[in-house]
Amino acid sequence: MVAVTIPRELTKKGDLVVIPRKEYEEFLKFRLRKVKEVKMTAAQKRALQRARRNLARGNYLTIHELRQKLGIAN
Repeated sequence: MVAVTIPRELTKKGDLVVIPRKEYEEFLKFRLRKVKEVKMTAAQKRALQRARRNLARGNYLTIHELRQKLGIAN
């Protein structure tokens, strides 16, 4: 086991996370990928807001509940 000393200045600034270099490089590759931006219509924006409100209220079905209501066997 390797002992590492971390200067107090680094820990005072906030959370400190230590991960292997390979995992960090994979994270950077993932983060730098380009993601297509989707332009939403006004109706789609309203539908998204309604869906978020329903989710916050707990007004939704789980996949299991949906399958039961549709009569689909698991």
